[in-house]
Amino acid sequence: MPEGSDSTGTSNRPWEVAVAQAKRLAVTAEDLLQRALTTAGLRQPDSTIAADSQSYWRHPSGSRWAADSHWRDAPVFRGTDLWDRIGAEHLDLFEAGARMAGFSRAWDRVIEWGCGGGANAVHFAPRAKEFIGVDISRDSLEECDRQIANVCDTAFQPVAIEVANPESALGDIDGVCDVFLSFYVFELIPSPEYGERLLRIAHDLLAPGGLALIQVKYDTGDWHTKPRRRSYRRGLANMTTYPIHGFWELAGRCGFVPRAVRLVPRNELDERYAYFFLSKE
Repeated sequence: MPEGSDSTGTSNRPWEVAVAQAKRLAVTAEDLLQRALTTAGLRQPDSTIAADSQSYWRHPSGSRWAADSHWRDAPVFRGTDLWDRIGAEHLDLFEAGARMAGFSRAWDRVIEWGCGGGANAVHFAPRAKEFIGVDISRDSLEECDRQIANVCDTAFQPVAIEVANPESALGDIDGVCDVFLSFYVFELIPSPEYGERLLRIAHDLLAPGGLALIQVKYDTGDWHTKPRRRSYRRGLANMTTYPIHGFWELAGRCGFVPRAVRLVPRNELDERYAYFFLSKE
């Protein structure tokens, strides 16, 4: 156990605790301010948020970026098994949902939209003949490739996209997939409307009879859980949220058949996660 920490790993030095609390209060105050501005009608257009998002993800910038991108060597994951558990738990969740949805076909081809540093890929890729990772960051695509190579010999195809043109992936990916995955992505996108574009792309990329597992952050109805819609860099993990029933219905309008949803009110990374199992018939 590090010196100056208690059994939970939390610092017991009064000044460190005070600094941490002050930072949390500052972040909360900033988030409330930005949401108040959005509520007052001062939301930023998707084009502005997309440009800010593109700039952030394309330029690696320290420990926060590495943590946001789920790189294995990010400081937040050191000394824990959290990085390994992220993908392992998602694989268990997918297998449970597949049984419930009656999905039993082989996973010959898997696409992960927003593969980051490979935390999910290292668990799903060994089950596939081909794993396709889509990401904004070329650095993350290279890291994902390295991590997959460490655990299996499954073929990896990297697909880099621009935030403003996610539809370009349709031209870069030849054919369809059996499994479509997206974790910790939809809360980072510019807006709920942008999310509809991603769902339509996912539907086009999924083979008939295939299964998608897409995670979003859900809106509880309180104003502070609604889409933030401004100041991307300061609140990227809360940029976009959906009411649970709203995302279910949106998926249906995009051609999917929603099969189930799993809610995770809080885990070690964040809160208000909803995992949707969507099939294509």
